[in-house]
Amino acid sequence: MDFESTNSKPRIVIVCDWLIGGGAERVVEQLHKMYPEAPIYASYCTNEWRQKLDGKVITGYLQHWPFSRLRKFLPPLRALWFTRLNFDGYDLVISSSGAEAKGIKTQRKTENGKRQTIHICYCHAPTHYYWSRYDDYLKNPGFGFFDPLARLGLRMLVGPMRRWDYKAAQRPDYLLANSTYTKEQIKKYYGRDSVVVHPPVDIERFASKAEEPRRGFITAGRQTPYKRIDLAVAACTKLNLPLVVLGSGPEHRRLKAMAGKTITFLRGKSDEEVARYFQTSLAFIFPGVDDFGIVAVEALAAGTPVIAYKAGGALDYIQPGKTGEFFNEPDAKSLSTVLQKFNPEKYNHTQIQKSADQFSAANFRSNFQQFVKKCLSNL
Repeated sequence: MDFESTNSKPRIVIVCDWLIGGGAERVVEQLHKMYPEAPIYASYCTNEWRQKLDGKVITGYLQHWPFSRLRKFLPPLRALWFTRLNFDGYDLVISSSGAEAKGIKTQRKTENGKRQTIHICYCHAPTHYYWSRYDDYLKNPGFGFFDPLARLGLRMLVGPMRRWDYKAAQRPDYLLANSTYTKEQIKKYYGRDSVVVHPPVDIERFASKAEEPRRGFITAGRQTPYKRIDLAVAACTKLNLPLVVLGSGPEHRRLKAMAGKTITFLRGKSDEEVARYFQTSLAFIFPGVDDFGIVAVEALAAGTPVIAYKAGGALDYIQPGKTGEFFNEPDAKSLSTVLQKFNPEKYNHTQIQKSADQFSAANFRSNFQQFVKKCLSNL
């Protein structure tokens, strides 16, 4: 059915894994701006995100779980909740998922004159703890005191949950990927094709408003093992280079213990302060493999070149010699070699800023809506 020709609006619902803060939540926020009347289903949600999404969030029994940290241990219960949701009354279901939300069931065929429900999944990654980062999660679950319990649960559940996850990934009618890397991962683990639509980045927040002297290097993000912030700390310590490390996480103590006198750790900074640090650094160090890497694009939006490990989402936006540099091996030695050769004077900060414009929220909304329009035209 052509909704434009009939002057009828498609009935839309949004589904996501959870709403607690992060890149996936930013996608849901933009989806809400596009479709403000659509209800948003999530396994659980913070009060902050309920307010941001204008009270449109609908949660399940996990919202009232007595020990909130334990909710992360319960992918089978999340999977069960999502698969029991009924969306027969909707024309379009949009899932934003890197875990269980993609497993929702929709009406796939027309029966008794009813219209088919289309399911578009914006896939942030094949579920990390079943596939590409299973070994990392097994070594470092990230639950502190509960790590032994997390390891036991992962070992016991990984087999059946991998089978469920693969089956769940076959349910969406269309898959969108947040990067070329994720597109390849979707093909590898799920055997499906997808279309790349890069996620929204708050470009305006990081746009430099004044020329200030740039000095030192910076890295930022949640301090977990797979982010490999330890490589940045080790390389800058060895070379006696100033490095600001923004953020916190389970690796914080270890990183501080290995850091030399040129390393500065900062936590709890405001959005404005973080933007200013990005705008006044010589380069941003992005040493891990990320599905996309919003924080690295935020650095580009500040006019700051990015030194990244040559893998993951960074391949979509780092142009050597123009927007940054790559190091080829995931170790401090390889990063150190690039840092020693790095010449900040050869970069044009205005051109770097412009390179980030393609990842704006406005572009995300435009690209996403064009894709939706094409899908709905098939109804």
